[in-house]
Amino acid sequence: MARSDANREHWIFSQPLLAGREVYHISADPRDGTFYAATRHAVWGAHIHRSTDAGRTWDVLPSSPHHADGRGVEAVWCVSAGPADRPDRLFAGIEPAGLFVSDDAGRSWRASTLNDHPTTSTWQPAGGALALHSITLDPFDPAGMWCAVSAGGVYRSLDSGETWEPANAGVRAEFLPQSRPIAGQCVHRLIAHPALPGRLYQQNHCGVYRSDDHGSSWIEITDGLPSDFGYGLATDVADADVLFVVPEESSHMRTTVEGRLRVYRTTDAGISWTPLTEGLPQENAYVSLLREAMVNDSGSPAGLYIGTSGGPLFASRDAGESWSLIAAYLPRILALTAAPAD
Repeated sequence: MARSDANREHWIFSQPLLAGREVYHISADPRDGTFYAATRHAVWGAHIHRSTDAGRTWDVLPSSPHHADGRGVEAVWCVSAGPADRPDRLFAGIEPAGLFVSDDAGRSWRASTLNDHPTTSTWQPAGGALALHSITLDPFDPAGMWCAVSAGGVYRSLDSGETWEPANAGVRAEFLPQSRPIAGQCVHRLIAHPALPGRLYQQNHCGVYRSDDHGSSWIEITDGLPSDFGYGLATDVADADVLFVVPEESSHMRTTVEGRLRVYRTTDAGISWTPLTEGLPQENAYVSLLREAMVNDSGSPAGLYIGTSGGPLFASRDAGESWSLIAAYLPRILALTAAPAD
């Protein structure tokens, strides 16, 4: 864990926490500040851990979400807080792909109706796994939420997760016989912007997309980027037209394009893109950035953080204009989160 003051210039690192575990996802519950971490261990399996002291100490939850049949659970890919009016509700996405709900703060879990949607027959394992990895609540409607499956697509609920519909209109799936199916797309990351109702962004296996209508339709905004493949997304919480991405070569060469670690920024919702490189390696930097390894904080100007599969961790405190290496010899970084210090 890394801590800094409000300037985000100097960082202090703790000793390893949750030692020996891969951390697939980490999040801070906006309702009470509780941290949740989805972990996987080669021997002990998949668990969810909880911290009530800003990440200093962790407890394991008594049960993990899992399919009741023989599929069980291979990994928990994400944990998300429920709406403010349901303080004990949590959502979790797992591998094999499924959405699970807890109404007792993670002591027990039940399967969501999404897991029985007719289009699940179109879901298939992607390069990483068949996983439900993104759960996004509507910042303006407590009954609205979206989930994303790789490979399966985006799904939307307007009734707190009771019913679901595919939300993939306009999104390519070039690896399927029909390139624009109702479901089956390979979503890499999905976020809803907190400043503009209906604004969503996704990094897909086949491009970067924006929605202005809660996911009913998508506009591809890949033009101006050096590739249509990548994983990470980050935003500026104050400006819904700002988005950051890190393109990678392709699904066959999942490293930075041309061996240059470049963060691309748009300030006009994807009409144009600018590469940001100051402080980032621009030669022989064939690194991978995974879906949860790029985040923004809520500061002004925006703070950004990117972690690579090789261990280096970079930070920017000026909305990407310049970057600093704040750690060089970490294990591969699967997930980051940024939260105000207590």
